[in-house]
Amino acid sequence: MSKNLKDLYLDFFESKGHKVIPSASVIPENDPTCLFNTAGMQPLIPYLLGEKHPLGTRLTDLQKCFRSTDLDEIGDKTHHTFFEMLGNWSLGDYFKKDSIDYSFEFLTKVLEIPKEKLAISVFKGNDKVDADNESAEHWMRNGIPKERIAYLGEEDNWWGVSTGGPCGPDTEIFYFRSDDEVPKEFDPKDDRWVEIWNNVFMEYNKTSNGKIIPLEKKNVDTGMGVERTTSILEGVDDNYKTSIWKDIIEKIEKLSNKSYENEEYARSMRIIADHIRAIVMITSDDANIVPSNTDQGYILRRLIRRMIRYAKKLDIDINSDFDIELAKMIFTKYEKYYSEIKRKKEKVEEILKKEKNKFVKTLDKGIKEFNKIVEILKKQDIKVIGGKTVFRLYDTYGFPPEMTKEEASEIGMDIDMEGFNKFFIEHQNKSREGSKEKFKGGLVDHSEVTIKYHTATHLLHQALKDVLGNDVNQKGSNINHERLRFDFSYPSKLTDEQKKKVEDIVNQKISEALDVTVEEMSVDEAKAKGAIGLFTNKYGSVVKVYSIGDYSKEICGGPHVKNTSELGIFKIIKEEAVSSGVRRIKATLK
Repeated sequence: MSKNLKDLYLDFFESKGHKVIPSASVIPENDPTCLFNTAGMQPLIPYLLGEKHPLGTRLTDLQKCFRSTDLDEIGDKTHHTFFEMLGNWSLGDYFKKDSIDYSFEFLTKVLEIPKEKLAISVFKGNDKVDADNESAEHWMRNGIPKERIAYLGEEDNWWGVSTGGPCGPDTEIFYFRSDDEVPKEFDPKDDRWVEIWNNVFMEYNKTSNGKIIPLEKKNVDTGMGVERTTSILEGVDDNYKTSIWKDIIEKIEKLSNKSYENEEYARSMRIIADHIRAIVMITSDDANIVPSNTDQGYILRRLIRRMIRYAKKLDIDINSDFDIELAKMIFTKYEKYYSEIKRKKEKVEEILKKEKNKFVKTLDKGIKEFNKIVEILKKQDIKVIGGKTVFRLYDTYGFPPEMTKEEASEIGMDIDMEGFNKFFIEHQNKSREGSKEKFKGGLVDHSEVTIKYHTATHLLHQALKDVLGNDVNQKGSNINHERLRFDFSYPSKLTDEQKKKVEDIVNQKISEALDVTVEEMSVDEAKAKGAIGLFTNKYGSVVKVYSIGDYSKEICGGPHVKNTSELGIFKIIKEEAVSSGVRRIKATLK
């Protein structure tokens, strides 16, 4: 194939009447419950819940995704922090038949995968919903034998969240990744079968009392992982041996003078390769994320430091520009798909240099702390460093247990690895549970309260411009049921008088009972009308512009209240610095 998977996919669905939409920011713009977009469908949630998309009912995209819960699994052959998801969407347009036909045609005709190497799973049904025989029949009509279709339960083939909202069965497509003879019957437990595509059919709504009722408007939501599918197409079982990573790994081999084929070094090389791509993608994003000790900034800082640790482990000179050299390779690979990379190259390089200088000092502090611990233990004639101490060195100073073990072995000591694993697993489980709850909430949290807060951010944004000047721009927002959080560009702390003026303007506009209206227009028309555009590179040719009376006009996906009189009383509860040149306001509605 002369084109890569991403181009082939987008071209194919465009030929089927789908509009190609740019990737959204790596940070959810209208979902405050997640640090990052963790799935291709996340930015489209408002439209899957009923909002009208300005580009119509057939969409396709390549979405930037990031999962921090997998961070400690990075280093194997298949896990990644940053990854790309291809998707095609039907918003009340086509349904199961066309979705399955498109999938089959793309796989067998465009990618030229023999249908004999494909297998399917569908929903087997439960006491509330019948088995998805319709999907099975469409697959058989395309030539997939009955023996290659497995009926599985809710855990495998049902999409939805426990709190309610749109839900429905999905059908997953599997590829036989082996040179063995393809079994006549599909066994989902046979790990030679690898899932490559998932088509979700949102045809029901789960009510608050748990009842499942059919949706009037049915949607299709699909997802194909670029990294996994590329490894299948290129016939390798190691993602880092694909065309996506091959030259990056070769560069790391050259920098370290070590071979990727030596498993002793391969894990460190995978971590460096994965992390440098994630660092470039997060740092170049128009959400303007910078390293910090909270939220997305903390994850970014951890990625940079983890990459440096493993470079040191490979004997790469961490005071060299090894990280910049790798980042430039990522720029070249991805700037075609994400225009923000072209604009943010200098910023990426600047952050890498600054954070590396900081972390080299942190490493030195860690060594000093390790030596203090050893001195105390030697006086007590203890030759094993406890698990809790090993974990503290890891969590606070960035020392992986392997580094602590190496340092200890050189002076005739050992570490309690079992104890470390206990503390590590406890920490990991807490992180995973927190992430699951955040993502779960985000899927359906377009409640009355959060919609009010979202509308209030529009008033706040314009009020800040009125008081502080037109150079003020939104840098991020976060909303929950108790308050809104709004980040904006401004070089200094607001005075009490400035905060009072902003607060008064917002409350004045609320008291004026202004109608909130929406229009669809081109980006150029929106700008000509004075609309504020946030992250405008992600918008397609047609956008939604929400106006609050004649006061605020902003490009946004929604949803919003109908009239400002619904909002209540606006109160700023805190104003603080986030990073250099970025301030944060927290406010409530009562």
